[in-house]
Amino acid sequence: MEQNFEELKGYRNIALFGVDSRKGKLGKGQRTDTIMIASINQDTGDIKLCSVYRDSYFNLGNDSYNKANSAYAQGGAEQALNMLNWNLDMNIKEYMTVGFDALIETIDALGGIEIDVAQNEIEHLNNYQRSMFVENEGDALNENITRVTSSGLQTLNGLQATAYCRIRYVGDDYGRTERQRKVLMACMEKAKQCSPTKLVEILNSVVENVQTNLDITEMASILSDVANYQIVAQDGMPFEGLRGSGTIGKKGSCIVPLDLEANVRQLHKFFFDVEDYEPSDQVKQYSQKIKSDTSGYNIR
Repeated sequence: MEQNFEELKGYRNIALFGVDSRKGKLGKGQRTDTIMIASINQDTGDIKLCSVYRDSYFNLGNDSYNKANSAYAQGGAEQALNMLNWNLDMNIKEYMTVGFDALIETIDALGGIEIDVAQNEIEHLNNYQRSMFVENEGDALNENITRVTSSGLQTLNGLQATAYCRIRYVGDDYGRTERQRKVLMACMEKAKQCSPTKLVEILNSVVENVQTNLDITEMASILSDVANYQIVAQDGMPFEGLRGSGTIGKKGSCIVPLDLEANVRQLHKFFFDVEDYEPSDQVKQYSQKIKSDTSGYNIR
């Protein structure tokens, strides 16, 4: 992929993948419930988060087109990075993949996180707690949980917060990804209250349940600087006003970038403050292909 990445200089861009994994299976074969990019301005410490909706109709990084979360299932992190880089004109090389265990353990080690739970989220949050580690349909649900009983700002433990991330019946995937970003932001705020030694202890305890191409020293270095970081913006893409949804034949219900070029322009403005970004010829080609593939369907 030929492209000038000049505007990406000075930024550290990391892909964050969350997989529906109950037994530490973090590689190829797992679909990514969470696809997120964290862009760190290395001069200011400002972080911007952008979710990529898992059902986005994209080039999967191999010139086939389907839901974005299929890329990781087909080819693991390498293909998922290709999918992000090809569709978004990015040059992401670093990634981190976590399953349920790592997130639960991290949040518990932090002493829980503060989340403002809405009334219409409570029932779903508790149901996801009960079903989190059920392997087969029909198996008994886990009733050994601490139920959330009221709305409002409160401290959620690891299981509660992970269940909160999974809610998809309030606000569809747009709402779910927003909850995922809220949990990540709350984790960061809680981490700022911990000593660097404590954070490295947490890292060492969960690292076996994380798949990443960052080595332990790099991760420890990032954690040691956490007090200097601040999340200044967050969003999800395809962006509002530039997306639609509909059933695309056998590929099922998808979120469609109505104009991938326009989405990429907005993404580069969001992350890198580039006002007049010109998408690559490759993105322009994908944009036309997506329009062609979806034009015969009822996209709203």
